[in-house]
Amino acid sequence: MTDHATRYLYLARHGEAAHTEGGGLTAAGRRQATLLGRRLAGRPITAVHHGPLPRAAETARLVAEQLDGVLPTVCEEAGDYLPYLPERAELPEESAEFLLDFLSHATPEECASGAVLAPRAVERFTGPVAGGEERHELVVTHAFLVGWLVRHALDAPAWRWLGLNVANAGLTVLRYAPGRPPSVLLLNDQGHLPEELRWTGFPAALRF
Repeated sequence: MTDHATRYLYLARHGEAAHTEGGGLTAAGRRQATLLGRRLAGRPITAVHHGPLPRAAETARLVAEQLDGVLPTVCEEAGDYLPYLPERAELPEESAEFLLDFLSHATPEECASGAVLAPRAVERFTGPVAGGEERHELVVTHAFLVGWLVRHALDAPAWRWLGLNVANAGLTVLRYAPGRPPSVLLLNDQGHLPEELRWTGFPAALRF
C-alpha cells in the first residue's frame, strides 16, 4: 500500500483588479499580492498555481517573488468559472430566489465549462499526497473556486459554495491528513494586510 502524507493547500483570491481592458491589478492589488507573498515566505511552499486571467497571473508572480525558488504555473483548474449550478429544489426555500437571481447571468457555456473544471480542481488540489513527504502548495484563484474547495472540504451540499466569498488577497488554508477528515485551518484571513487594503472585493456593508 502506498504511503501518503499531509497536503497543506493555501488558497488566495487575486489582488484587487483594475476595471480596464486586460484586467490587471490596481496599485492596491499589487501591494496586496506582495504582502501576501511576505506572509507566505516562511512557509515551505513548493508550488504556486494560478488561473489564466491577468489578475491571477500577476498576483501569483508578485507572491512568488517573495518565495524561495518557486515559479508560478498556470492551470485551467485554478481559473474563474462557475463550479456548480444548483436546481431550485436543492436550495433553501427562503433564499432560493436570491441565489438563482445571482446565478442568472451564467451562460450555458460557462456552466458546461465549470461542470468539467470543478471536479478536476478537486482531483488535482485536494486530499493527502502519495509518498512520505508533506506538500505545501498555493493556488491563486478567484472567489468561486475558494468557496467550492472549502465546501468540498466540509462535505457540504454542492450548492453551498454560494455565500463563501473571500476578499482580495485573503488567505484560506486547508489541511488534508491521511486517515482524518479535511480541516479548514484559515478562512479569508487578512492579517497580512493593513486596514486600508482589507475587504476589497466586498460591498462596503460587509466589510468588518
